[in-house]
Amino acid sequence: MAKHEAPHIPVLHRQVLEVINPRPGQIVVDCTLGLGGHSGSFLAKLHPGGRLLGIDLDPSNLAAAREYLTWIGGRFDLFHSNFAGLPQVLAQAEVPPDAEGMPRVDAVLADIGVASTQIDDPARGFSYRRPGPLDMRMDPTRGQPASVLIARMSQAEIEAALLELGDETDAPYIARLIVQRRSERPILTTEDLTAIVCEARKFTLERALGAKLHPAARTFQTFRLLVNRELANLERLLAVLPSCLKPGGVAAIISFHSGEDRRVKQAFRDGHRAGVYSSISDEPLTADEEEIKANPRSRSAKLRWARV
Repeated sequence: MAKHEAPHIPVLHRQVLEVINPRPGQIVVDCTLGLGGHSGSFLAKLHPGGRLLGIDLDPSNLAAAREYLTWIGGRFDLFHSNFAGLPQVLAQAEVPPDAEGMPRVDAVLADIGVASTQIDDPARGFSYRRPGPLDMRMDPTRGQPASVLIARMSQAEIEAALLELGDETDAPYIARLIVQRRSERPILTTEDLTAIVCEARKFTLERALGAKLHPAARTFQTFRLLVNRELANLERLLAVLPSCLKPGGVAAIISFHSGEDRRVKQAFRDGHRAGVYSSISDEPLTADEEEIKANPRSRSAKLRWARV
């Protein structure tokens, strides 16, 4: 990204700004910083006296976002961390504690899922359309790549994961062929996995490229979720959110997968019934046709919010 070049418009940008409504003097946390698209808009509205805290698992995102946010100007601090550790980040950032000794902020945003920059980089191994190592780690400095996970999971475990996390109806066939092929040679690249899934689902590679939903999309999603422990981290974030928000503070979460959205919806509803949240979104906010046309990825995005 050039020094003064803004990143692409992030998903549900208008809706996020309306929900978060950043104002001068507030403290806002972007749990999924990316290149700083949402955060840049927040920071511009927090002057004077406000502060932005940005969290991201990917060191390369932090470097790019820092340059962009510095150009915008204002007070911000960035943290290489998982959003599941939000309370620890607030303590590290020395957010002033309230009367109960808890550091709390005015708003928190989390845009769950993989960033476009990660998908577009073949070396990261997220894409079934680009050849590269079968990695899929959002933080390449930690954890084990997808190739290691695929090598050690049993056929039953793979099948169960594909069904639960990918809604993959062909899970038995894919799991069986993965185990069969890895006995012949290791599955180490995105091309290896894509070819196996296409064979299991009786797609030629040429036909797969023209499909509305690529036959390997749900399998790649499943292993990405597993590699990065995304659902467990989301559940932890949902558990700690209320204790991180000031009275009147708002949390906004964008999800792209039905399993994620179900968890957000249930957590917000449970919190509302228990009196933890004063109000929640009745239905998720979604992209309009104009945004979907400009950014097809936004088609599956759902934004839910909850206010303390």
